[in-house]
Amino acid sequence: MNAEVPMSSRREMLRRAAGGFGVVGLAGTIADATAGNVDPLSRREPHFRPRAKRVIFLFMNGGPSHVDTFDPKPELVRQSGKSGPGGKYMPTPFKFARHGQSGIEVSELYPHVGQCIDDICVIRSMYTSTPNHEPGLLMMQSGNQQPIRPCMGSWLTYGLGSENRNLPGYVVLCPGKPVVGPALWSNSFLPGIYQGTHVDNSKMDPDKVIGHLRNGSLSGASQRRMLDFLQKVNREHLETRASDPQLEARIESLEVAYRMQGEAQEAFDIRRETPATRSLYGKGEFADGCLIARRLVERGVRMVQVFYGSGQPWDAHGDIMDHQRDARLSDQPIAALIRDLKARGMFDDTLIVWGGEFGRTPTAQGAKGRNHHATGFSMWLAGGGVKGGYVHGSTDELGVHAVENRMSVHDLHATILHLMGIDHEKLTFRYSGRDFRLTDVHGTIAHEIIA
Repeated sequence: MNAEVPMSSRREMLRRAAGGFGVVGLAGTIADATAGNVDPLSRREPHFRPRAKRVIFLFMNGGPSHVDTFDPKPELVRQSGKSGPGGKYMPTPFKFARHGQSGIEVSELYPHVGQCIDDICVIRSMYTSTPNHEPGLLMMQSGNQQPIRPCMGSWLTYGLGSENRNLPGYVVLCPGKPVVGPALWSNSFLPGIYQGTHVDNSKMDPDKVIGHLRNGSLSGASQRRMLDFLQKVNREHLETRASDPQLEARIESLEVAYRMQGEAQEAFDIRRETPATRSLYGKGEFADGCLIARRLVERGVRMVQVFYGSGQPWDAHGDIMDHQRDARLSDQPIAALIRDLKARGMFDDTLIVWGGEFGRTPTAQGAKGRNHHATGFSMWLAGGGVKGGYVHGSTDELGVHAVENRMSVHDLHATILHLMGIDHEKLTFRYSGRDFRLTDVHGTIAHEIIA
């Protein structure tokens, strides 16, 4: 583009490129923010009244088995040892029991979650496009199995902004890095300010959880004067260019980094919680992650994603009994998060999402393991306007295929956006000559699960 384009023309071009959310026609739209008129993380009104204001995605990377957790299949006992797709049918070694007033069956792997089942909507009819980890992870995060597209957290902060300007709008808690790494919380072609902020929660020292959070050389006032001068120079530099997303992202990141010095350490300091609350969540990386997630959304962070671990901890190829370890370390913290949000009056407008990139086969891999499975698996939602004590959809009697109220990843994303007050067909961004969206050209809202 010509660097001499007048500012008025530049703003018009940016409005055209900024995407469909600008059509809401109110002050502080994405178009204005991208043009440098409005803080790009300022809070923006949704398309319609939202049921949820924030999202916590509890991501069980590696793929938990549906037939061993939330989708009991008695027929597997009768078909045990008979040939099925990819192996011989293997019944679950775990007992299921009915819980709550709803009587939904939950595996003994999740006794604490079972006690909360009346607050949970179990989706037993999920399916996805591929049973391989890398594309499966990308699909669940970004709606596309090829890198790199903007992830759901980036789309949400792009569309709605943040409630707290002193913290990132989108935070990812992951001890280490998963297989695909930063592509799972990438902003891609969206402005860089919407990228997820990765926090390694393997050691929750608030002084070290985010690097270089303190300036040991300058006082706060001196830093502010220095940053104001730097930002003035950067803005003048930006005015000479039609569009420079990287420079715009750097300008905004400097502001967020400065403001985080005052609030980030406090937000990540779980030592400030009462002993009773710490005991409620239990111990471990995932327990700390769930507690921090509550602290972050309580302070206005739009989306927090908590990875159960790095790598694929739920990847039970050799022995499905490995699920005992992963369920034990995640069961109590998940139930604690639900109870804690309810006690604080935040459950009804906080959407909790649980699940992995796919499920596991009803057939055996080797003697006791299960392979990847994409044609039918389970996830669940809680809070945020969904029906509690409700089961949506089903797989066939052996758990091979989703058959009733089938729900794709695009459908899940469309439903989550709907609960957040966003029309998934209108949340778009023009890039490379076309309007992109999280759900691509797909996505059907599961109105049945909405309370």
